[in-house]
Amino acid sequence: MGKGICRESMTNSESPLRPLVLASSNSGKIQEFKNLLSSMPLNLLLQPEGFYVEENGDTFSENAQKKAIAVANETGEWALADDSGLCVKALNGGPGVYSARYASNDQERIARMLNELEGVIYREAFFSTALCIASEEGEVLLEVEGVTHGEITVKPKGNSGFGYDPIFRVKSAGLTYAEMSLLQKSIYGHRGRAFMQLKPKLKRLLSG
Repeated sequence: MGKGICRESMTNSESPLRPLVLASSNSGKIQEFKNLLSSMPLNLLLQPEGFYVEENGDTFSENAQKKAIAVANETGEWALADDSGLCVKALNGGPGVYSARYASNDQERIARMLNELEGVIYREAFFSTALCIASEEGEVLLEVEGVTHGEITVKPKGNSGFGYDPIFRVKSAGLTYAEMSLLQKSIYGHRGRAFMQLKPKLKRLLSG
């Protein structure tokens, strides 16, 4: 049994399922995780309330790995962590791994981004997600990365999602993340694309 887990189970099945702790306190990410993992034989659990891991890695992969291992060690269960960020060409790839620390909340992050890009014509950007699953022994079991290319809009559009979603438009879809349904975001989103790589590997791991 895991130690210190916030046992808010996110499945209704009473059949034996592999516990997996979501190494995040971000409600938007947790909802996406829940949607993307809904078909898997997993009992999704929340990380301990107030648990914090300093994200001081140089890459998304380093931060995801660090969070997954820390939560797995803390809870004694498998843990899934992600690290995601927005990389804008006109900002020399920023804010990148500092996306969550770009400002104190989503509204201020969006306002700062639009202010820094005011008058900029070429607004190419991409979102990247690194996913990592670690075992209760702190061993990295799986790692994948997903990327979605797009552009920064001149003003927010849409009411769904979180973070920079209202100002990141996927060119191939013609929509911002915040204008997409959960199904559309699972197809076009960086986290969805990472999960497309993760799922077959995770299924093999669970069956083994």
